[in-house]
Amino acid sequence: MIDQVEFMNIVNRYRGNAVVVPAMRANIGWNEVSDDVVRDVPASGAMGKTNSFALGVALARPEEKVIIFDGDGSLLMNLGALVTIANKAPTNLYHFVMDNGVYATTGGQEVPGAQTTDYEEMGRSAGYAHSYSFDNLEDFATQAEQIMSEDGPSLIHVKTVPNIRYPEERMAGGSNRRTPQAIQELMQEYGLR
Repeated sequence: MIDQVEFMNIVNRYRGNAVVVPAMRANIGWNEVSDDVVRDVPASGAMGKTNSFALGVALARPEEKVIIFDGDGSLLMNLGALVTIANKAPTNLYHFVMDNGVYATTGGQEVPGAQTTDYEEMGRSAGYAHSYSFDNLEDFATQAEQIMSEDGPSLIHVKTVPNIRYPEERMAGGSNRRTPQAIQELMQEYGLR
C-alpha cells in the first residue's frame, strides 16, 4: 500500500499547470503538496460527482491537463462516469482512483467489493486509452512521468493506506477553501469573470 501524500508528491512533480480536482478525503493530502492552489478545485461535499465535474473541465479546456483524485467509494457511487469519460475520450484527463478499501470520509466503513474489485480492468473495459494499477510507490514513481505525458484518458488505480476521518474531525470542519470559491478563482484565471 502507498501513502497518499507520498504518491501525491510524485503527481505534483509532473503536474505542470494542470487543473486538479480532488474528491473528499483527497483534499487532505493534496492540500499538503499542491504548489498551485488557484488551479485546484476541491470537490468537497460532492461524493461520487468529482469525476463528472472533472470531465466537464477537461472537455471545456482541452488544452489543459485535468487530474482527478477520486476515491474508490466515491467512484462506486457513479460508475457510469467511467463509460462516459471513455466515450468522450478527453486526451487531457488523468483519473487517479485512490483505493483504500473504506469510506474514509464517514468513519472507515468498508467499501463494497473492497477485496475483489479490479479498477484497472474497469478502466480498460470502459474504454480508457490507458489503465494502470499500483500498490508500490517506487513502481509508480518510475512510471509517473510517462503516464502524465501520454494522451488520456488514463485511469490510474493506486492502492493507498486508509486515512480515516472520525466524527469529531468532521464536526471540526475541513479546508477553508470551498468549491464555489475555487471555481470562481479558476474562472478568473481563465478570464471568464
